[in-house]
Amino acid sequence: MKLSTIYPLLFGMWLIPAAAAPLGSDVASLLDYARGHNPEFAAMRYEADAAAQRVQPAAALPDPVLRADVMNIASLQATQVGSTRYLLMQSVPWFGKRDLRRGAAEAGADQAQGRAAATWAELSAQIKSAYAQYYYVAGNQKITRDLLDLVVQMEKVAQVRYANGLAAQQDAVRAQVEQTIMKTELVALDNTRRQIEARLNALLSRPVTMPLAAPQNLRSIPATVSLENYTVLENRIREHNPDLFVDEAGIRASEKNRDLVYKNRYPDFTFGISPTQLANGVREWGVMTELNIPLQQETRRSQERESEAMLAAAKARKEATANRILSALTENLSGIDAAQRTESLSYGGLLPQAKVTFESALSGYQTGRVDFATLLDSARQILNARLEVLKAQTDAQMRLAEIERLLGEEL
Repeated sequence: MKLSTIYPLLFGMWLIPAAAAPLGSDVASLLDYARGHNPEFAAMRYEADAAAQRVQPAAALPDPVLRADVMNIASLQATQVGSTRYLLMQSVPWFGKRDLRRGAAEAGADQAQGRAAATWAELSAQIKSAYAQYYYVAGNQKITRDLLDLVVQMEKVAQVRYANGLAAQQDAVRAQVEQTIMKTELVALDNTRRQIEARLNALLSRPVTMPLAAPQNLRSIPATVSLENYTVLENRIREHNPDLFVDEAGIRASEKNRDLVYKNRYPDFTFGISPTQLANGVREWGVMTELNIPLQQETRRSQERESEAMLAAAKARKEATANRILSALTENLSGIDAAQRTESLSYGGLLPQAKVTFESALSGYQTGRVDFATLLDSARQILNARLEVLKAQTDAQMRLAEIERLLGEEL
């Protein structure tokens, strides 16, 4: 057997073969499944629906009250009752209070919608990151198996050369040791893959032991995701980030609540109409007006100061959220730029250089000028270069997932 016959193993395609089951073959299928099955996201949607139902009651008038007073009772017989007075009352808040309550409830509903969107953004980012790791482990397994197959072939060549007196037995022993090391690596990779599958299944609300299809491909990195487009991405974040949306709704709610507290300086009213029945007919009619007297001014001033402080806190919270998000955007844009440059260097520089090194070592081993260890190291350099490309691609995908989480939308 010639050593040159195993040379193409180093440069074969390492992409994973297509799997029969669609779920898990790409990240889109995982996201579609999670959108309809994840219980945490479902809970947040239900809470948002519940908050939307609070808007109409917030501005509604309270139920009217009907009171009946039976007077001059001689007995419980109707003919011996002197008169019966009925009082129908309706409470009416001060002008503008109902609108403010509606506005506060609408802001609360917006907050609930924003929290649901934030939950989905976080969930989808976790799925995208886990899928990128899943893809990396599967690719790493394929690369390691390629190298294992190569070393098996190299051991056979070493055995033939040893039998012909052209190489030391140590070459074959070194190949066997290397195989054991790689089999140990495959065991660790298989364990990591199972853990990632369990994590993905948990995010999808499936039994953790259910199988997933082998990952097929990674998403392309949009050209807009770069440090040069920071301003554009910052504007999109300010418009669409769900955390900022929640904080903005919180500011609106605090403003409405503050204005409502100031409205409490004025009284609320209760209006009523009172017919009086004598025997079988209504003999008298009356009207009534009732209002509360806002005398506890110190209490109200404390409530007003509290509402102002809560509004200031809401504004500060939004500013802190914006600073945190924009800092994370810069970090991830820098990280994705570094990952893309690393991939370019590894694919365009490191891998061809490793290929030349292996060709030289192969030629030297065939003529006896290079030992087996050097040849094995040069083979590892090629596959390690492929692994560096895979690492860079995976890191870029995880950075992209985080950027999309910050944006609150797909790119």
